[in-house]
Order: sequence, then structure tokens, then C-alpha cells
Amino acid sequence: MKSIRCDMQAPDLLRQQQFTLSKHIRDPENNLPPPDIEDRRLAIYRDLFYNNIEGLLAGNFPVVREILDDETWHELIRAFYREHLSQTHLFPEVPREFIRFLETRAEQGEQDPFWLMELAHYEWVELALDLAENDEVENANVIADENILDTAFSLSSLAWPLGYQWPVHRLSPGYLPDEAPDSPTFLLVRRDRDYKVHFEEISALIFRLLQLISDAPELTAREQLVALAAEANAENPESFLELGLGLYENLLKQRTLRPTV
Repeated sequence: MKSIRCDMQAPDLLRQQQFTLSKHIRDPENNLPPPDIEDRRLAIYRDLFYNNIEGLLAGNFPVVREILDDETWHELIRAFYREHLSQTHLFPEVPREFIRFLETRAEQGEQDPFWLMELAHYEWVELALDLAENDEVENANVIADENILDTAFSLSSLAWPLGYQWPVHRLSPGYLPDEAPDSPTFLLVRRDRDYKVHFEEISALIFRLLQLISDAPELTAREQLVALAAEANAENPESFLELGLGLYENLLKQRTLRPTV
């Protein structure tokens, strides 16, 4: 009976050893390793796991990595590696977990560079959109010009309008403003049929139009433009409507919009 009880305890013992080892690998300075394991062997695991995470994040956030000095970068990655409890075991999702980690640090008042979270998000977007599922219907954007104003449109799942306080698309080691500009930066990020991701700076007006379309895809283009004209205090609503029609035509050619089903 004694040997049977030992066998029944073996899974619990193994689980405890694995938990102890994982805590040590994540934070070797504050967690002792399992007993009777040579430190030389442990060092192999410590370096292997950390280097995998660090290399993955450096590849997905190249501008952040280039801007931060080695000490700051590795302190940040070690903090992520040590403290963040990821919600996924999938490697392609690790960059998204890094964004969540930065968001948590910001909420906790960590003294990261003010631009860090926005720049990291901007760099993550390309990967996220590259991996996004395509639910587009071929030829969905074929609409006669004379019918555009009376058609309701939705924002494509492969087109993301983004707003940032910092000019994230311009930040580099040679360009790091001390303060965010007075005017925010608006970008349209979209993936084309060839799976190429495009970044385009857009005006505040186009960004707001895309917001309205996203919030109320059941409204026709005419209704959206009338609402936008009122919001912008347009002096000549008819001219504004004509201008807006041109915006819709261009957005349809880019496949940023599709008819609402």
C-alpha cells in the first residue's frame, strides 16, 4: 500500500517541481530552482527561454528596440517575462500580450517613455492585421457612382482607422519629441488582396467619417455626410456632400468600405 500511495503522489510532486522550475526560469534572482539540478544545466534553460521571448519581441517591435538602449530594453523585457501572466500559449499572440503588459504598467504609473505604448501598438498593428481573418466578399465594393450616396456602408474588417497622440509613424532614434504635438496623428491601416499591409496618414475629417460609419453602419452615405457636415459646421452643406462623395469613392476603391449587408 505504501508504494501505491507514493505512485499516487508522483503527479503532484512532478507538478510542484515543474512549478518551481518555471518560477526560477522566469525570475531566477528571487526564486530558488528545484534541488539537485546543476546550475550549468539551469543556465541553458534560463538563456533559451529568455532569448526566445526577447528575440520574438525585438523582431515585432524593431523601432522600439532601436530607440531604447540595451539596458532599458532588457529591463523591460525581463519585467514582462517575470511579471506578466499571458492569456494565451500561442507565440503569434505574445506581441499582443506585450501591449497588455505596457497598458498595465501605464495604469500602475510606471515611468516608461510617454510614447512607448503608442509606438508599440503601432508596430503591433501590422502583425495583427497580417494575421486577421478575411471575411470579405469578392466584388462587394462594385457600386455605381450614382448609387453611393443612397447606400449604407460598413468598415472593412481589414481596414483599421487609428488615432495617436504621438506621430508614431515618424518616431526613430533621430526623432523623439519631448512632448506630444498639439494635433493628434490619424492613420488608416489596411491589408490588400495580396496580403500587403499599407499605412496611410489621413485627415481628422476622414478619421471622423470612418468613426461614424463604424458606429452606425446602417446609415446611408448621404445620412453620414449630413451628420458630419453638421458636426463640422460646414458653411455649404451641398459642397460638403460633393466633397464627401469623392471621399467615399476613394475609400471604396481602396476596399476600406463595403456595402452593409
